[in-house]
Amino acid sequence: MLTGPPTTTMADPVSLLREPITLLRTKPAQCVFFHHGHELSLFDSRADKAVLASSGFQADVKALQKHLAAKHLIYQHQHNKQMSCPAMAQLLSNTLYYKRFFPYYAFNVLGGLDSEGKGCVFTYDAVGSYERVGYSSQGSGSTLIIPFLDNQLKSPSPLLLPAVDAVTPLSEAEAIDLVKTVFASATERDIYTGDRLEIVVLNADGTRYEYMELRKD
Repeated sequence: MLTGPPTTTMADPVSLLREPITLLRTKPAQCVFFHHGHELSLFDSRADKAVLASSGFQADVKALQKHLAAKHLIYQHQHNKQMSCPAMAQLLSNTLYYKRFFPYYAFNVLGGLDSEGKGCVFTYDAVGSYERVGYSSQGSGSTLIIPFLDNQLKSPSPLLLPAVDAVTPLSEAEAIDLVKTVFASATERDIYTGDRLEIVVLNADGTRYEYMELRKD
């Protein structure tokens, strides 16, 4: 993720509303984010072990990120520690719900590591309803990406006994390879998906960033 101010570029305003993001939870203590975009990153680091990815109207996305950053700073001063990813998930839900009558045009995926060091993924609608899931995607490419992930990762039935994880476990390398394939496929079929894939990997060792070039037409 870009840590400095984003490079100013000219872009089609419509395209800024449609950039897709995807997130997977891999084997314990790992969380992998994926995003495609131009020079502007849609990732925002929240605490040490949490990253927020947002698609939608960029002015609303930036306003939401600034609000969460201020709340997180207050939390750090009051409690002398970083906010956990599940706590950040609740804060984001409350923030979006508070604005429900004039909502942020932002569709969010929050991921990171929970208090047990396990990967966690939270997906949201525009007014704060959220759910902890194994994987998620937002943006114009999500209609192409989610069915593929369902096919590759979803367990046969959540009613199986004994209870099993609803998501097929993947290693970090397998998760990255899978989503590179998914985005390469989505790029061929969605005109708003392309340019570059940005990958953020969170684990016990810290945060790592990778990039892959996609079609630019």
